[in-house]
Amino acid sequence: VIGMAGSGKTTLMRQVTDHMVANDMRPYIMNLDPAVLDADYEMNIDIRDTVKYKQVMKQYNLGPNGAIMTSLNLFATRIDQVIGFIEKKQEDIEYVFIDTPGQIEIFTWSASGQFITEAFSSTFPTCILYVVDTVRSTAPTTFMANMSYACSIMYKTQLPFLLVFNKTDIVSGEFALEWVQDSCSFAEALQSDSSYSASLSRSMSLMLEEFYKTLQAVLFSATTGLGLPELFAAIGKCRVEYDTVFLPEMMKRREQVQKEEEEKKRANRDRLDADLALDKGRRVPQDEYHEDSDDDEGDEVDEDEREEFEEFMREIKARKEQNIKAEREEVPN
Repeated sequence: VIGMAGSGKTTLMRQVTDHMVANDMRPYIMNLDPAVLDADYEMNIDIRDTVKYKQVMKQYNLGPNGAIMTSLNLFATRIDQVIGFIEKKQEDIEYVFIDTPGQIEIFTWSASGQFITEAFSSTFPTCILYVVDTVRSTAPTTFMANMSYACSIMYKTQLPFLLVFNKTDIVSGEFALEWVQDSCSFAEALQSDSSYSASLSRSMSLMLEEFYKTLQAVLFSATTGLGLPELFAAIGKCRVEYDTVFLPEMMKRREQVQKEEEEKKRANRDRLDADLALDKGRRVPQDEYHEDSDDDEGDEVDEDEREEFEEFMREIKARKEQNIKAEREEVPN
């Protein structure tokens, strides 16, 4: 669950958790926000039990955002254990929901956030729930800024993506669905605005048409629970998309990586064989066997190499004797 600060992620988590518990849907809940004061929902794994946010600030002399990122980095070193816990209980788990820090860039653009996302997506069917504050998105330019961020996250994670327009109990989200589905409607909303930001938003809406085509969006209220059935239905569609689109692509990438690694190993072996072929028959002067004998103490010399060396030395000695004999014969008495 990802979204801008104040978009209602934690409230959504509480509403979803209560709904799943009440309907015996076997949830598994995780909190990855070390700075949250009161999550107000039951969770199976809480980063605050592992990493103390304020202690991290004090120990490493960091500000709030730096401490959150460092806490995530520390937690990411144990993500394999978390995956192991869930794998052991996966027969008893229907949904795993993960709440992320309010500072969206800390999770989506950090190495630890990417590592955690890839760890889950490579093990379990995974989708991204991008929570949008509908109240703050009524202005077309603000709406476009939110969609641009959503687009960047979708293409970065390459996972099934679900837009959740939250707080629809305050403001109806029909305008947001209309803007997503019809770029002409969004352009009309910008007609009265002649500012540079409006012109930029108009141009970006045309570029994002392709993004909208593959996008799912639901209206939701984390306070009242309005839209819960539609939310879980959309998550089910994301599961199908994961199985039919993402999983085959991930397996293809894995095979490609394995193929590249095998080719690299084969190339290394070929280079090694070529080097050995060049060195075959090379004769090492006798001094090399005794040079740095103290440093190489305990090293063993191959018996075949020793015999070749001795034979080489005998051949040199015989040639020297022949040359000396020939020179003597040439000298007159």
